[in-house]
Amino acid sequence: MSDQPKISELPIIDAYTHSNDILAKVQQQSADRRMEDYLIVDVDSHIGDAEAWPEVLKFIENDATREAAAFFGGGTGRGAFINNQPGLQMQHVGGRIPHGAALQEKIDDKSVPRVVTLARRAMDSMGLSYQVFFPSALLFLGMHPVREMEVELALAYNRWIVEHVLPHEPRMKAMLYLPFNTPEAAEAMVKRFIGAKGVCGFLVTSTRYQPVHANEYMRVYSMLEEAGMPIGFHAHHNWNNEYTKQLNRFLSMHAISFVLSNLVHMTNWVINGLPERFPKLKVMWIESGLAWVPFLMQRLDHEYLMRVSEAPLLKRLPSEYMQEMFYTVQPMEATNMKLLEGTFEAIKADTQLLYASDWPHWDFDVPSRIYDLPFLNEQSKRNILGGNAAKVFNLEIPERYKSKY
Repeated sequence: MSDQPKISELPIIDAYTHSNDILAKVQQQSADRRMEDYLIVDVDSHIGDAEAWPEVLKFIENDATREAAAFFGGGTGRGAFINNQPGLQMQHVGGRIPHGAALQEKIDDKSVPRVVTLARRAMDSMGLSYQVFFPSALLFLGMHPVREMEVELALAYNRWIVEHVLPHEPRMKAMLYLPFNTPEAAEAMVKRFIGAKGVCGFLVTSTRYQPVHANEYMRVYSMLEEAGMPIGFHAHHNWNNEYTKQLNRFLSMHAISFVLSNLVHMTNWVINGLPERFPKLKVMWIESGLAWVPFLMQRLDHEYLMRVSEAPLLKRLPSEYMQEMFYTVQPMEATNMKLLEGTFEAIKADTQLLYASDWPHWDFDVPSRIYDLPFLNEQSKRNILGGNAAKVFNLEIPERYKSKY
């Protein structure tokens, strides 16, 4: 008999696999590390708005649009008026990687919306005190050819999550979508939903071509600053601009486009002096990783020192303003630990970095990714995993954790 160990196949994960099964190892990792003593806040998770799209459509306030949407998807409304390109969605890698944006696992409990049950499973498995949700289907919406449709779908989504989802689970929070292509509509969205229960900030999807420093956005920024609410720029992939169209692999496009959008918006934000105009506005950069930030810090500092007259509002180096913004870890590039440690130092991660999972997308990161970093001390781990987010979003810290923060 052979002494070789028996090799068994891993169970197949597909769209119907139970969330608890997918995240079973996360629970074991947390138990091994005794992480139940940590406040953990996931500041970037994606809700199943695409799967619940017929429900979302019911909240469209324009009667004509809502009735027209009913004719899509064989009368279900599924996919109505969304501007995505299903044929170019290659995240499945030919079926080998199930993309979790459409969790189809069985749920018997009908007492709460399906997305609430799914969120509870993820929060319980990952040991989360809070989870901040973003849309999935709407991440392309900033490129919609019909501006009015962005406004109508954004409002429907925001109403759906505020009125239909958040009331069922206090651990669920949301940054609401701003229809940024229409500045006056973005202002109206802030006025309408600021202070709504469970709303912890507002979101700009970065896949769009509007310059963030344009004068018509100043009222929105002022409103958010006055209210103490953060604004987040959430990256997404885009294979349709003139640069990314040259890339011939999804891998290449996925690596570059998430960074490119936020890199452009960040540069405009800093060089045009918005940190000086809105010094108390909390600004977050979401789902574009971290490796690009030290590069941009050095690049902008270098150029600024040679051409200070072109950035007259700045009183400090661009990097100093960038060190006062907030960043989410996902997807954290960790192939070179020395570079990662330098990145954490450059962005002042102890106070500015926020844990994010990106669940249920295929490249999600679990809390132990932060806990296991060898260069972090105990307090840094606590800050990044939850303490920093509690301050940014004004979250109540549960009693069991208060002595640690």
